Amino acid sequence: MVQQLNKKILLFVLLLGGFLSILNQTLLNVALSSFMEIFKVTTTTVQWLSTGFMLVNGILIPITAFLMKRFSTRQLFMSSMLLLLSGSIICAIAPSFTFLLMGRMIQAAGAGIIMPLMMSVVMFIFPPDKRGSAMGLLGLAMIFAPAIAPTLSGIVIDYLSWRWLFIGMIPLVSIVILLAFNYLVNVSEGSKAKLDIVSVTLSTLGFGFVLFGFSSAGSRGWDDTLVLATIVIGVVSLVLFSVRQLRSSDPFLNLRVFNNKVFTMTSFINIIVTMMLYADMILLPMYLQTGRGFSAVDSGLLLLPGALVNAVLSPIVGKLYDRFGAKHLFIIGLIFVIPSMWVVTSLTAATTFTFLMIRTIFLRIGLSFITMPLSTAGLNALPNDLINHGTAVNNTVRQIAGAVGTAVVITIYSSKATLYAGDLATQGITENIKSLTSIFAASKAYYFMTILAILAMILTFLTPLKKPTPVIEQIEEFEH
Repeated sequence: MVQQLNKKILLFVLLLGGFLSILNQTLLNVALSSFMEIFKVTTTTVQWLSTGFMLVNGILIPITAFLMKRFSTRQLFMSSMLLLLSGSIICAIAPSFTFLLMGRMIQAAGAGIIMPLMMSVVMFIFPPDKRGSAMGLLGLAMIFAPAIAPTLSGIVIDYLSWRWLFIGMIPLVSIVILLAFNYLVNVSEGSKAKLDIVSVTLSTLGFGFVLFGFSSAGSRGWDDTLVLATIVIGVVSLVLFSVRQLRSSDPFLNLRVFNNKVFTMTSFINIIVTMMLYADMILLPMYLQTGRGFSAVDSGLLLLPGALVNAVLSPIVGKLYDRFGAKHLFIIGLIFVIPSMWVVTSLTAATTFTFLMIRTIFLRIGLSFITMPLSTAGLNALPNDLINHGTAVNNTVRQIAGAVGTAVVITIYSSKATLYAGDLATQGITENIKSLTSIFAASKAYYFMTILAILAMILTFLTPLKKPTPVIEQIEEFEH
């Protein structure tokens, strides 16, 4: 009973810390235009509040496999929360944009550690046939936090000072630190693991440059010298990093996790689903705000019912995973996702807010059946000694997929908008050009996302997913 209680408290503390970390990642997305006016900076400069956060996250996540080997659970969790608290305080009192950006980077350092740590802890303290339920609760943080952030941010910006985006975080993070200090137990103890400086350097260069290149491609264009140079340097660094890891007897990030077919296939599906998620979070507000003239708060409110559905469904889906396995859940989820993408390939100026809200609820129902079962199925397929590496790889793949998905969808959106603007000019139409091109471009970009959803369904049928085996059955199989 005590052990069960400890697990519940441990999961609650991790869940709260993870929720606040992920909430921070997308909290400023709808506030960027306000920061441009307040600090008198350009679009390119203000974008670093989001891009910089993502870059630090992406660089740190691959390093967490080593950190989890070197430091204890308590040390890592407390460090991540203290970084989040310090960053929030700096942002709240920031007298200039430079200080604000510095605070965001410190926040990102804490957030980069927390998600792989949370997933690893769950995989270690729960048996395979109970992990779905626990990971379903983590889904509250992974899906609900980014979905509710725009609504929360829009309300704070409209009715309070921007500083309250960070002031509000300070007591919440402080509570998590106090709870962790009193209740968090070590799932793993630290060891004298040796730091491979060359691997850290190659990992930082590789993931950092690739993420920067793809996140810049949407605004700068794919023919920009800086975009091409950073992607090439990043890819070369990642190739050298991968070769070094595969040759090492004690790899910094063990890429042999990809020898497991289930982990590899679920990683591919993970890439596709993450690309769709990030792309939809970019496209829908662009259509609503640029094409239809809705406010940032309206855009956030449209996402809110879907976020609430996520919150309700994530724990339920986790229990369903433990009972039925992943494949059935993926198929159910994609049956919701594919039509949700298809119905917005014909957006018009008359598409109703209610229709879009219902469509987004259907999309979020589908994603609830996919997101956490996807991670759980891939990690369940790995032996215990590779789980830390699996969680690091899983979260790194998600970061890169998000950057790639955003870059690709913005490129499609921009190119379609430019072509349509030319067509309208040829027809002699000069009024509402920006609005008309935005509506047309968003519709066409959703064709790409529909194709991605169908591809995810094909990969699901090809993935050899099995129902998690109860611990008692595993012991009996071992004895035989």
